[in-house]
Amino acid sequence: MNELDFQKRLKYQFQNIGLLNNALTHSSYINEEKSEPIGSNERLEFLGDAILDAVISDYLYKRLENVEEGELTKLRAIIVCERSLVSCGKTLSIGEYLNLGKGELSSGGRNRCSIIADAMEAVIGAIYLDRGWTTVQDFVMRTFSNLIEDALSGKLYMDYKTVIQEKLQSHGDADISYVVEKEEGPDHDKTFYSNLIFNGQIIGSGSGRSKKEAEQQAAKQALERGGTFVF
Repeated sequence: MNELDFQKRLKYQFQNIGLLNNALTHSSYINEEKSEPIGSNERLEFLGDAILDAVISDYLYKRLENVEEGELTKLRAIIVCERSLVSCGKTLSIGEYLNLGKGELSSGGRNRCSIIADAMEAVIGAIYLDRGWTTVQDFVMRTFSNLIEDALSGKLYMDYKTVIQEKLQSHGDADISYVVEKEEGPDHDKTFYSNLIFNGQIIGSGSGRSKKEAEQQAAKQALERGGTFVF
């Protein structure tokens, strides 16, 4: 791994280079290289996820003074998601610098979205530990600036189903399903009503002219009610 080259891409120089090495080390590498003293990036990923959420929340709260909580939640969900992390990670070519096990390498791990997103979160966590809140805040705002502006201008489409799935699964295994509650109207003009079920509990309901639209609306409601059940 060329640490200097990647730090140039980040536009950030680590005081503690061990944190960067940790952030770029996947668990598959540790499993194969048991003699390596460095750990995987999973703990940093956990920290970075929370920090990214806090930085974006802080920014939206201050910038959109007259926007209600529900709309802020939706905007944050558009920005803080796997797709955004992957987009930023690919811009930085983070996959090229990851320490991966041979199995992950042979199966295309450098380009796997989940691995790229996790590594980006880990880098955010590492920068926070390296120099604190103000520095990581600057890094996040610089790195995600285009995505933030696109979200605020409505240019980013929100796939509510994908976003809610990412949110729910971030807490571990989750039993998620969509159930059509009822259908109304003639075949050529039906309205579908769908419930989003999470671990046996209805957390969102929606309706639409198709099952897919009803499911999207159920996921949207669940995101707007997010704080009442899990995140």
